Amino acid sequence: MSSARVTTTNAGIPVASDDHSLTAGPNGPILLQDHYLIEKNAQFNRERVPERVVHAKGGGAFGFFETTEDVSQYTKAALFQPGVKTETLVRFSSVAGELGSPDTWRDPRGTAIKFYTTEGNYDLVGNNTPIFFIRDAIKFPDFIRSQKRRADNHLRDHDMQWDFWTNCPESAHQVTWLMGDRGIPRTWRHMNMYGSHTFLWTNAKGEKFWVKYHFKTDQGHEFLTQAEADRLAGEDADYHIRDLWTAIKNGEHPSWTLYVQVMPFEEAADYRFNPFDLTKVWPHGDYPLIKVGRFVLNRNPENYFAQIEQAAFEPSNMVPGIGPSPDKMLQGRLFSYPDAHRYRIGTNYMDLPVNRPIVPVNSYSKDGAMRYSFGIGDPVYAPNSYGGPHGDASYGGDEAATGIEQEVIRSAYRKHAEDDDFTQAGTLVRKVFSDEERERFIDNVAGHLSKGVSKPVLEKAFEYWRNVDKATGDKIAEKVQAKVG
Repeated sequence: MSSARVTTTNAGIPVASDDHSLTAGPNGPILLQDHYLIEKNAQFNRERVPERVVHAKGGGAFGFFETTEDVSQYTKAALFQPGVKTETLVRFSSVAGELGSPDTWRDPRGTAIKFYTTEGNYDLVGNNTPIFFIRDAIKFPDFIRSQKRRADNHLRDHDMQWDFWTNCPESAHQVTWLMGDRGIPRTWRHMNMYGSHTFLWTNAKGEKFWVKYHFKTDQGHEFLTQAEADRLAGEDADYHIRDLWTAIKNGEHPSWTLYVQVMPFEEAADYRFNPFDLTKVWPHGDYPLIKVGRFVLNRNPENYFAQIEQAAFEPSNMVPGIGPSPDKMLQGRLFSYPDAHRYRIGTNYMDLPVNRPIVPVNSYSKDGAMRYSFGIGDPVYAPNSYGGPHGDASYGGDEAATGIEQEVIRSAYRKHAEDDDFTQAGTLVRKVFSDEERERFIDNVAGHLSKGVSKPVLEKAFEYWRNVDKATGDKIAEKVQAKVG
C-alpha cells in the first residue's frame, strides 16, 4: 500500500479514484451508486455563501493588541488594562464593490477588528474615515442602493450617487473626504483606522466617558492618485489583498498605534454640536488624542474562506466597560450586523472556529442548522432550579441606551449651537487641504460629475459644493461645464 495520503470522503472514508466516475462499462452511463461523485459535485454546487451585502470585497490577517499605557481611569475593560496582550483578527474591505471588484476604486475602506478577550469577543467595526455619509440608520439601505447597480441595465450610475448625496446634505463631510487625496489609500497598511462612532467607556468606579477610537498607521499615511488607482485596477484588481499577504509573509508586520479621544460624560449634553452625530469629528483641540497601545498584524490566514470570508463582526459584541452611545447609526448596526450573519452563514455562525470566543460560552441558544457545540445542555431555559447559568447585574449596565429622553419620537437630533452639515466639510477644504490637494480634489469631483450625471442633479451638486465652499463649488461647476457643455 502506498504511504502517500489517500483522498477521503467528508466522512473520512478512503476514495478509490479522483479521476474516473463509476460507470456501467467504459462508455457509461454513470451509476447513481457513485456516492463520492455525488458528494463532490453537490459540495461544489454549495461551496459559495452569499457575498456580504456591503463590504463584499476584502482581506485580512491575525495579530495582537497590547495595551502599553494606563487608561484604567476611563474603562474597566480587561483588554485595555496596562500590559494586557490580546489576540486579534482584522478584515479590511471596500464598501460598495462586489466580491470581484478592484481594490483601488475610490471608496471608503471598512476596518473590522475582533479582539479575542478574556471577557468574550469585542468587535470594533469601523472605517478608514472618522465620519460617514449619513447619521440615521433608516437611510442606510437607500445609501447603499445608490452606490450599487441600477435595476434596469445593472450598471453603476454616478447620477444615482450624486442624486442621493445632494438630497442628503449631511453627506458633505464624508464626500469631501472621499473625493480628496485620502479617498484611495496606497495600501491597507498605509491607512488609519477609526471606530468612527462615539462609544461609552465605564471605569471600575462606575464613572462614564464618551470615547472615539483612532488607530494611526505606523507605516505612514499614504494614498494613491486617481491615475495610479485606475492603472492598478486594470493591472492587479487584488492589489491591496496581495500587498497585505506579501508584507506579512516577508516578515514586514504592519502596526498601528491606538489613541482615543475622551469626553467627560456630562459635557455631551451641551457641547457645541451633537457629539453622537456620525457626520462630525471632535476637534482635537477640545479632546486631544490619548495613547492606549499598539496593534500588530503578524499572521496570514491559513484558509481565506474559513477564516476571513466566514469571519463575522458585529458592533453589538461589547465587553464589560464598553457600551454604545445614542449614535443613531450605531444603534441601527447593533441589530443589522448579527442579522446579516444569520442570513449569510447561518444561525450558528458563532460556532465557527474563527468567530468562537476563547472563553467558555454559557448560552441558552440551542439547535438550528449546523449546530456544532453542545451548549450548556439541560435545562434549556432560565430561570431554572438545577444550577444553570444566570445573568449577573454586576457585569451589565454598559449597554444601557444612555441619553434617551422621556418621549418616544421620530425626529432629527436635538439641535446644538453649531449643528450644520457643511461647516466641517468646508474647514476640511479650506484649512486642511493644501493648495495642491484642493486642486486634485476639484479635479476628482469634476471628473466624477462628468460621467453620466443628469442636468438637474448636476445643478444640485454645484449648489452642494458651493455650500461647502463657494470658491471651490464655482471651480467644480466651471470644470464640469467645460467637459459636458
